[in-house]
Amino acid sequence: MKKLKTAVSVGAMMCGILAALIFSIWIAVYGDSKYTFYKKEYQKYEVTKDLDMTIDQVMYVTDHMMSYLIGKEDKLSVITQIDGTDKDFFNERDRLHMADVRNLFLGGIKVGVVCIIAAVVILGIMKRKEEDWKRLFLKSYTMAIAAWIFVCVLLGIAFYVDFTTCFTIFHKIFFTNIFWMFDPATDYMIRMLPEGFFSDMVIRVAEVFGIVLIDVWVIFFLIKNMAVKHRLDHKCVLDSE
Repeated sequence: MKKLKTAVSVGAMMCGILAALIFSIWIAVYGDSKYTFYKKEYQKYEVTKDLDMTIDQVMYVTDHMMSYLIGKEDKLSVITQIDGTDKDFFNERDRLHMADVRNLFLGGIKVGVVCIIAAVVILGIMKRKEEDWKRLFLKSYTMAIAAWIFVCVLLGIAFYVDFTTCFTIFHKIFFTNIFWMFDPATDYMIRMLPEGFFSDMVIRVAEVFGIVLIDVWVIFFLIKNMAVKHRLDHKCVLDSE
């Protein structure tokens, strides 16, 4: 029975951590309404030179694109000056691919909500039925973190060794078409978002995710220690009587 409780608690924590990962991605992508990270990346990879656009024009396109990805814009279309000519920054291939990206992004948020609700409900039930739930939660959360860290380390090594191949495999898994394969000669979007940008974004997500995991662990640790201290204080009072 004890092992079953631990397994259920670890499963709930795994769901919660998956939700934390999904919302860490959201924070990394949309945490700054002015998209300062994006601006720095554009300057780092000199995308304005590749596009022959000003940084303000690129940020204008970015703002529209990011609004589209969360459903605030119905169509991915921005008329701006590129190579000295007014034209739509996005072509049909861009629109087809980004429609898939938007569905994936919004779908991921729904999965995150379901995971966090499932975790809260399961852990809430266990809290009511398990007297020593503070110790159980810290133990199961630590075990869940260990499992996720193992997976993340393997993925991190793979991306570090060959980011391009891993990036390609990711797209083949989550997309059923080849619209994500762009030609810099005809597709402006890939000039604006080079491979290095995505590599840096993965690191940014990992940093946010790591901070969230550590903060939650510290909270569970403090709750458990406070409970232990309370029991010891109570025992001392009884012994003194």
